[in-house]
Amino acid sequence: RAQALDEAGAEADQVLATLNALLDIAHAEAGLSQENMQRIDVAGLVLGMADLFGPAAEDAGQTLVTDAPTIPVLARAHPALLRQAVGNLLHNAVVHAGQGATVTVRVDEPAPGRARILVADNGPGVPAEHLGRVQERFVRLEAARTSAGSGLGLALVAACAKLHGGRLVLGDNHPGLVAALELADPRS
Repeated sequence: RAQALDEAGAEADQVLATLNALLDIAHAEAGLSQENMQRIDVAGLVLGMADLFGPAAEDAGQTLVTDAPTIPVLARAHPALLRQAVGNLLHNAVVHAGQGATVTVRVDEPAPGRARILVADNGPGVPAEHLGRVQERFVRLEAARTSAGSGLGLALVAACAKLHGGRLVLGDNHPGLVAALELADPRS
């Protein structure tokens, strides 16, 4: 009975996490999170997230490399949603890149008020024909089905990009995957 209760509790936690992710996506897509936007240092936020994921990368036998300017990269953003989006990108890289992979996190400022966050790895990557699909809700490729998850991580990142007037671009890192989360002030 205790084991059954533990399993039921774990399933309930997973259902709640899925519902919360769906609500976050819906709020971002509808622009309901605009009131939480503020001018922040995107580079500082991303480097903080990379520091949090450093031990997970190390445990996975990976190297985590960061590349960000020493001066702030300022943009109008929703800090909590952006942390969650960057966390999703880092989590995906750590889970799917494989042992011995290098995960690189880079932040740059292509123009004033704009920021670009890149998370790249040299793992197996995503087949070109699936790059658009993996951003959809509940999509999980065959290779990912053995790990926990609901297929909402990249959908949340794409919704976050939309809220920030930007986009999520996935591409081939030769080998591996590169995810570029582009942010722009949605009011401009």
